[in-house]
Amino acid sequence: MLKNYLKIALKVLQRRKFFTFISLFGISFTLIVLMVATAMFDHEFGPLAPELKTDRMLGIYSVRIENSEKGHARTGASPYWFLERYVRPLTSAEKVSLFSMQRSVTSFKNQVKHTLYLKRTDGEFWEILDFKFLEGGPITRQDEKDANMVAVINEATRRLLFAGQSAVGKTIEADGQSFRVIGVVENVPIFRITSFSDVWVPLSTAKTSSYLHANAGEFFAIILAKSSDNIPKIKEELQGVLPTVQIPSPTEFDRVITAAETPFEALGRGLFAQDRDAGDYSAPLLAVLIALMLLFMLLPTLNLVNLNVSRIMERASEIGVRKAFGASSWRLVGQFVVENLVLTLIGGALALCGAWVVLRIINASGLVQYAVFEINYRIFFYGLVVALVFGLLSGVYPAWKMSRLHPVEALRGKSI
Repeated sequence: MLKNYLKIALKVLQRRKFFTFISLFGISFTLIVLMVATAMFDHEFGPLAPELKTDRMLGIYSVRIENSEKGHARTGASPYWFLERYVRPLTSAEKVSLFSMQRSVTSFKNQVKHTLYLKRTDGEFWEILDFKFLEGGPITRQDEKDANMVAVINEATRRLLFAGQSAVGKTIEADGQSFRVIGVVENVPIFRITSFSDVWVPLSTAKTSSYLHANAGEFFAIILAKSSDNIPKIKEELQGVLPTVQIPSPTEFDRVITAAETPFEALGRGLFAQDRDAGDYSAPLLAVLIALMLLFMLLPTLNLVNLNVSRIMERASEIGVRKAFGASSWRLVGQFVVENLVLTLIGGALALCGAWVVLRIINASGLVQYAVFEINYRIFFYGLVVALVFGLLSGVYPAWKMSRLHPVEALRGKSI
């Protein structure tokens, strides 16, 4: 039966080529936009090298230090003293790494000025993250302890400063300091705030030690759980520690608000509740994203519904004949839903090809630094699900309307 439905569906699509073209265009365009947006979203929050352990990684991305009586507060990256004294000792974590925000610095090579991003890290940073080394190796805990003037650079910096030749053992200048290159890694996209940079050097090589005690925040932390089941314990332990925090300037601030979160949870907190205590703020963000997706799909769905209704009403006599010979309403509904699913799946296949082309164009444009957007199995699965939902939403109502046709009226060419 399904085989016959498929044959009929393909014949029907060939009957009115203009309607089929309009339908496929609407479906494909909608799905291309959704697939491209999903690819970017997945590229930012999904497991992507070097952040492959996302199922058991949390971060401290934002800290709010406030005065509960006077009402003033400071929100942003963490001060180093807070992370060192209260986050690094968390007993429920397997490893904790502290690192600075990346910032742009000046580098000179053969009297030519270059602007690079520099990030200062500890040794644990390279043990938690899975960078792919093209040559050399990572910064170690001993490098950080001894304040060794060493650096890891990315592939783009090697190409820029050393014309793509081997860089290990050579010297680079960054932020007025000289570092010996000990490793080269693949480029990391700029929106991966945890791992992105052009140059990584040990924390202890900072020009001054003022960062150790300053209240100004410019540091993040990543926390590796022993397993994904251990994540709630880490979150709970951190919240238990916060009331014990001794702020260096207690007359100015008396309370610290933060949470151990995934980047997606941190985004939700930043949008909806940066001044509140710990909680899961990813659910409201996910609800907003789903609502926006459904709203974006609404107009093309309504247009496709109208086209399908017109297409079905043109086949009133066919429906009347089939009903007169005993075809049930459910069987007819099944046929027309299958026809619509075939149409949307063809549109989905075209959208998959279109999204691949669009992503290749974005990659070639360099619009997002170091990003290489791809259609992976997750994007393919999401696209397939959206196409099926799209097909069902736009096919159920026309099929239901068709099922209400009376055989006699249908044979006369009338519609409801």
